[in-house]
Amino acid sequence: MGWIESNPAIGFLAFVAVYVVCTVLFIPASILTVGAGFVFTCIFGISLGVLLGTITVFVSASIGAVVAFLLGRYLLRDWVISLARKYIIFEALDACLEEKGFRIMMLLRLSPIIPFNVIDYLASITAVSFKDYALAMVGILPGVVLYVFLGASAGSLVEGTGSKNMTVTIIVIVVGVIFGIIAIAVTSYYAKKELNRMVASRNSPTVAVEEGESRNKNSTTIHSLPQDLIEQDHSFLQQQNYHQEAREAEDNNSYDSNSDGDSYEA
Repeated sequence: MGWIESNPAIGFLAFVAVYVVCTVLFIPASILTVGAGFVFTCIFGISLGVLLGTITVFVSASIGAVVAFLLGRYLLRDWVISLARKYIIFEALDACLEEKGFRIMMLLRLSPIIPFNVIDYLASITAVSFKDYALAMVGILPGVVLYVFLGASAGSLVEGTGSKNMTVTIIVIVVGVIFGIIAIAVTSYYAKKELNRMVASRNSPTVAVEEGESRNKNSTTIHSLPQDLIEQDHSFLQQQNYHQEAREAEDNNSYDSNSDGDSYEA
């Protein structure tokens, strides 16, 4: 920590490099996030430590996510496609990512449905634009702040050992952690709920079209029935008129024949 305090710029770059490598190689970086909060708090105090730790982790995670995204899109596409088969929800959302890329990526970042490192690669084979993907990285901030604060809390406890305000410090830390966890849980719940709604609505247009086509078919049948009946009735009337005319003609012929016979006899 003394070296980082003496060389903050080099320490920052070293942390970023390690974090990027962990992100690309699927190594969970949560320990590094907590560690950033701990180290920066021990050096600069809890307030500045949380701020600097959050900025450092956010920049590092964003760079690592961009690198993973580019690798998946241009170099490791076949491998990522095989990986995507394990996450059905991402396949279901793929059709929506082109139009609502930023919104869906934000929800995925806020919700722990899919691990952070996995999202980086899976997004690379979808229709989401690089711009929407990069901007949606702000969705990781709530989680980053919570993990950094946990590390900062540990650092604050170490630094405050033996002080008179130790009890107050512990109370503040516990309350902060509890509210942070609740906030993350609520955010994740609503993000997951919104994602599930999108997945459900993805199939609803097809159902609506099928129902509409069914209604149109039924409507066509119903409207065509009277016309069919009219045509049948018309044909029946024509046949009846024809038979009636034929009987009248036959009766007239019979009447003429009888008249001729009576004249002959007279």
